[in-house]
Amino acid sequence: MGAMSVICGAFGAHGLGDVLLKKYTGQTRTVQGEEIPAAKKYLGDFKTAAEYQMYHALALLAVGLVGLHRPGRLLNSAGWCFLGGIALFSGSLYVLVLSGLRWLGAITPIGGVLLILGWLLLIIATWKPAAPASGA
Repeated sequence: MGAMSVICGAFGAHGLGDVLLKKYTGQTRTVQGEEIPAAKKYLGDFKTAAEYQMYHALALLAVGLVGLHRPGRLLNSAGWCFLGGIALFSGSLYVLVLSGLRWLGAITPIGGVLLILGWLLLIIATWKPAAPASGA
């Protein structure tokens, strides 16, 4: 996930701008009440997707590290939420930007909710008292 984030971020920084300028020439989008070029808005969306993917790749790493000492269902659920959230949040933004299919914007918040849920589950799993060691 981390490597993919770097690849997507590099593509967004170095290769996507001209593609978006051609694709969205003359189109605008309203952002906070201001009309801006669609290419600029979508480039920002793509960069946001790459940033969130990287943050949550690190969160997956944290899940694995915590799991070495405190494995459990809550922690596994956190990992799955992060993975699903990355796919739905970042994935829908990547596809929306590249394809122009604006209905995908309705999927993005579902991914965001999964990312939030992943953080909450990670916190609970980390703070929850460790189960006593069995067998002696």
